Amino acid sequence: MSATEELSGILTRRQEINEKLEEGLEVKPKYKFVNVYTEFHEFSRKEIKQYEETFNKFDEGRDGYLDLTEVKRMMERLGAPQTHLGLKAMISEVDEDGDNKISFREFLLIYRKARAGELETDSGLDAFARLTEINVDQVGVNGAKNFFEAKIEELAKSNKFHNEIIQEQEEKRREAEEKAQRMQRFKEKAALFQH
Repeated sequence: MSATEELSGILTRRQEINEKLEEGLEVKPKYKFVNVYTEFHEFSRKEIKQYEETFNKFDEGRDGYLDLTEVKRMMERLGAPQTHLGLKAMISEVDEDGDNKISFREFLLIYRKARAGELETDSGLDAFARLTEINVDQVGVNGAKNFFEAKIEELAKSNKFHNEIIQEQEEKRREAEEKAQRMQRFKEKAALFQH
């Protein structure tokens, strides 16, 4: 597509939007490529990266979307399981393109709506936002900025702790095997001396 065709398409779309707005009609968004850093200017680059890590953690299919099953597992892992209808309602609350999945851009809408107080109270998305986000008013901007770093560090520590326990168990098992082998050799030598 040439630059003239692209510009022509953009201008045509702009004209359609203006005409619909003048008629009082709703204009459905049409997304091709979204730069989340410019669209979600209320978040820092670091915050968006942290939200992306959270999104990727739950995107088990690695397709760039959270489908119904992945949203179900996500809520179960967070300790806030939802009914099938609750899950569908969660998705439809931010599903702007109507594909019944949550893209990363739509995922960021959850946090935007949460900060603006636009999520339905006691909805699945409200529970999700509360479980994965902190209240900036309570801890301040620096606290919010460091929240995910602390979460990641906490997970790393728990994984490190878990790995250390496994290593200790392996060492104890090896020591017990070596002790058993030494005892066996000792018994064999003792038996030789008795004869």
